Amino acid sequence: MNYNLGSRGSEHLTRGILFANFNQDCTSLAVGTKQGYKLFAINSVDGLEVIYDNEGETTDVCLVDRLFSSSLVAIVSVTSPRKLKVCHFKKGTEICNYSYSNTILSVKLNRIRLVVVLEESLYIHNIRDMKVLHTIRDTPSNPKGLCCLSVNNDNSFLVYPGSSITGEVQIFDVTTLNAVSTINAHDSPLAAMAFNSSATKLATASSKGTVIRIFSVPDGQKLFEFRRGVKRCVSIGSLAFSPDSLFLCASSNTETVHIFKLEQAGVEKAPVTDEGASWIGYFNKVLSNSASYLPTQVSEVLNQGRDFATVKLPFQGSRNVCAITVLQKLPRVLVADEDGFLYIYNLDPTEGGECVLLRQHNVAQFGQQAAQDIPETSAAYHDSDSPPHFHSTSVNEQLDMPETLHVDTNVVSINESTNH
Repeated sequence: MNYNLGSRGSEHLTRGILFANFNQDCTSLAVGTKQGYKLFAINSVDGLEVIYDNEGETTDVCLVDRLFSSSLVAIVSVTSPRKLKVCHFKKGTEICNYSYSNTILSVKLNRIRLVVVLEESLYIHNIRDMKVLHTIRDTPSNPKGLCCLSVNNDNSFLVYPGSSITGEVQIFDVTTLNAVSTINAHDSPLAAMAFNSSATKLATASSKGTVIRIFSVPDGQKLFEFRRGVKRCVSIGSLAFSPDSLFLCASSNTETVHIFKLEQAGVEKAPVTDEGASWIGYFNKVLSNSASYLPTQVSEVLNQGRDFATVKLPFQGSRNVCAITVLQKLPRVLVADEDGFLYIYNLDPTEGGECVLLRQHNVAQFGQQAAQDIPETSAAYHDSDSPPHFHSTSVNEQLDMPETLHVDTNVVSINESTNH
């Protein structure tokens, strides 16, 4: 899965990092800084493996996306915001670069396509030869470059905002290059979206930040609805499914990351024997049965699920990205923030509750102090005093995509007026 906090503008250049995201299967973390970009393998809780560091080669990297565990990366810099470079980082070679008419706001990769997002258009490239296959033009203004590309080869979908006023989602098949369907997900503009690994579910959140919905793909049927909270002025920055699609995490500009459990509707739970709990269950049942007689807004609130678990971050107000993955055979919640820290929390898949912070890694200063053990009873602060774990030859090349790329020219200029 791929989530990012790409930074734009000089006000962010003083932060620890300009950009961070996890790759499609959450096995590595990409970090863009003023000095360049770095790739870290996420193999265990205790140590990060530095896969690559291009410090000094390309500075002010504001976007970097790695294709699974291959050597193929796509990068964009603050100094050349309209130019996309596609590189083979192990060979230290540039495969090609493309220049666009406007600033590149987002780049997404899967095994067959590369998608470049501008404010009012999207370019779909063939990953094999980097040729432009299709251009989606005159899209509603999308200044944050919001979009999501599924990682599943059989269901290879792209979603992007269909409106700048409401939360309309456009679904596009990047294999057949055809529009598929439209989902009216929210009344307010979209803030975040995420596919599950099989691209059969899509999670969405709006700019209000209170309700998160999950739809089936491609038909757009609403499957789940969760209430994050009622606090105003909350900006949801990222959504992420667990590998088994049983959990969804949502992070925002608050100190809380919410984890929701996607329990199947209609599954009966074991009978409750405790008398007090039985009364609570009876009361909830009455509320649920009464929902159909209540006004629509009240009914929707009563039917919305609540979080199953939470993560309490040691900060608020900073942009961050979250993910759920499996490390050392156990589910973990990962959070990377714009100050350059990666936090790893344990997730209890049975009981839920507040997740325990296991480790924090300082990826912004990985050459100095990289990791710190977190006692269960202590709070987490931005300080670290353990060296990182370096293994430059341990990358597992699951894909050898760069070897199969055939690009006729190294520099390609894309003109908005060209028809595709």
